[in-house]
Amino acid sequence: TGPGHSLFSYVLQRDAKGQYLFDLICHHHNLLEKDYFGIRYVDPDKQRHWLGFTKCIAKQMKSQPPFTMCLRVKFYPPDPAALKEEITRYLVFLQIKRDLYHGRLLCKTSDAAMLAAYILQAEVGDYDPGKHPEGYSSKFQFFPKHSEKLERRISDIHKTELIGQTPEESELNFLQKAQELETYGVDPHPCKDVSGNPAFLAFTPFGFTVLQGNRRVHFLNWDEVTKLKFEAKTFHIYANQKEDKKIILTYFAPTPEACKHLWKCGVENQAFYKLDKSSQVRTVSSSNLFFKGSRFRYSGRVAKEVMEQSAKIKREPPEIHRAGLVPSRSCPSITHGPRLTSVPRQRRRAVHISIMEGLESLRDSAHSTPVRSVSHGDSFMPRHRHQTTDAGEGGSSQRVISDEAYCPSDSVLPTPTAEHSLELAVARHPNGAPCSIEEEESEAGTPEGQVAEFGPDGRVLRLGRTRKSLPNNEVQELHKFILSVLRMFLVTMGLLFALLSLLIMLTESDLDIAFLRDIRKTPEFQQFHFEYFCPLRRWVACKFRWMGGFLIDK
Repeated sequence: TGPGHSLFSYVLQRDAKGQYLFDLICHHHNLLEKDYFGIRYVDPDKQRHWLGFTKCIAKQMKSQPPFTMCLRVKFYPPDPAALKEEITRYLVFLQIKRDLYHGRLLCKTSDAAMLAAYILQAEVGDYDPGKHPEGYSSKFQFFPKHSEKLERRISDIHKTELIGQTPEESELNFLQKAQELETYGVDPHPCKDVSGNPAFLAFTPFGFTVLQGNRRVHFLNWDEVTKLKFEAKTFHIYANQKEDKKIILTYFAPTPEACKHLWKCGVENQAFYKLDKSSQVRTVSSSNLFFKGSRFRYSGRVAKEVMEQSAKIKREPPEIHRAGLVPSRSCPSITHGPRLTSVPRQRRRAVHISIMEGLESLRDSAHSTPVRSVSHGDSFMPRHRHQTTDAGEGGSSQRVISDEAYCPSDSVLPTPTAEHSLELAVARHPNGAPCSIEEEESEAGTPEGQVAEFGPDGRVLRLGRTRKSLPNNEVQELHKFILSVLRMFLVTMGLLFALLSLLIMLTESDLDIAFLRDIRKTPEFQQFHFEYFCPLRRWVACKFRWMGGFLIDK
C-alpha cells in the first residue's frame, strides 16, 4: 500500500562485506534492534538467499551488478510486544501484514477478520461515515482472496470494537494476535515427504513445523531438534522427543540449492532461538564425513543476547513516518526523508547496489508477489483439500489451523521474475491494491536483473536492464561432483602418506619410543618385517640401481 516502491542506490567498494551494507540501512532507519532483520536477494535461478554479513557482497552474487535486494524480518521476535522500540515493532508489523496478504500467516476466519480490522484501524483511523461508504473494506486487499461475509465482519469490527485506538495501539494488538497463531513467523519452504505429498517446512521462534493442507502435521520445539542434515535434495531432521523417543524426518526439496538454503535457515534459526550465548555457536557440517558436504556457522547474536541488549537502549524514540492505505491520510512518506550521503564512491572496482529499503519495501511489497503460480512449481503446491498423512506422520501432532489449505502465493517459487518488455508501467488504485499483472510479477518492484526509478505517482521513470548470467545447472553439478572426488582423493593420499611415514619410522628409524618399541616386539610386526617389507625394500633398491645405471649409460 501507499506510494510506489522506494528504491535507494548505494555504490560500495567491491570488497565491501554484507555487514557494512546492513549497517548503512539500519542507520538510515535509525534502527537499533536490528538483529531480527536481514537482507534477502534472489539469484538468476530464482532461488532466495540471505545476504551473508561476513562475506564479500560481490562474491555472493551470481548475477552482474547492479544488485537488487530487500530488507526483511529474518528472525521473528518470540514476543513482539516485548520489543523495546516502536520503530522495530512497526517494521515487524509491516512484515506480518505482508505475510498475511501472501497467505503465509494462515488462520481461522474469525482471527483473519480481527487482524484485518487492526490493520484498517492502524492505517485509516476511526470509522468515519463521511469518508468510509458502505462496503469500504472491500476496496482493501488483506488476504489472497476475500469473501463478502469476511468483508462485512471486518467492517463491523472496525466500526464498533476499535474506536479510539491509535495506530501504535492497533499495531501492538495486531502483533499480539498474530503471535498467538501457529503459523506466526513461518517462512515456508516447499518440499515433498517420502510419499511424494506436497508439504511446507518452516522454522519459527518456537521450533520446526511441517504444514500439509490445512493441518500442522509436525511440530518440534528447538530443545527436541538435535541435528539438521542435507544431501543433494534430501533434508533430514533428527529429534529426541519424550521418553527418549528418537525420530528422523526426511523431506525432498525441489532443487539442491533450495535444500541447502533450507538447511542454512534451519541452522541459523536453531542457533538464534536455542542457545544462551553466541559463544556457544559451533560450525556445523551437512555430512558426517569431514571431507564431504557443506560447512556453515551462524554469525551474530542469539535471541537472549538481543533482548538483554535491547533493555539497555536509552534514547528518545525515533520518529516514525507511517503511510496509510488511502491517500486521504496526511502522513509524510519515509521516501521524503534524508538520505545517507557518506557512502564511499569509487570509479574503479565499485559495485552498484539497489536496495528496496525496509519501511517502503515491506509496506509496498505486500502486493508485489503473484497470487497465481507462474512456474513449474505446480507439483509443490498443496492440494486444496483436507490431506491425510502417513501413519508415521499422523497422530496427535495434527492440528487444523485454518478453514482452507495452506497455500502461500510467494513460496512455490522464491520470487517470480517478469519476462515481459521493458516498457513497464506500474499503476495502482487509490487504495493501494494491485491493478496490473506486471506489478504482481516482481517481489522487489523490478524484474530480476533490472533497476528502476519511480516517480511520486508510482510510475516507472527509467528502467534499465543489466546483464543476466545463466549458469548451467548440469555444469554446476559436474563441478560439485569433481570437487567431491578430488577431496576424497586428497584425503586418501594424505592417509596413505601418514601410514607410510609411520611404517618407515617403525622399520628404518632408531627412535627408542615406548609405543614404537612395543610395536616392534610383536610377532605380527616381526613376520611382516622379514617376509614382506625387507623383500619389498630390496626390490625397490634394485629398481633404483637399474634406473641409475640406465641413465648413466645414456
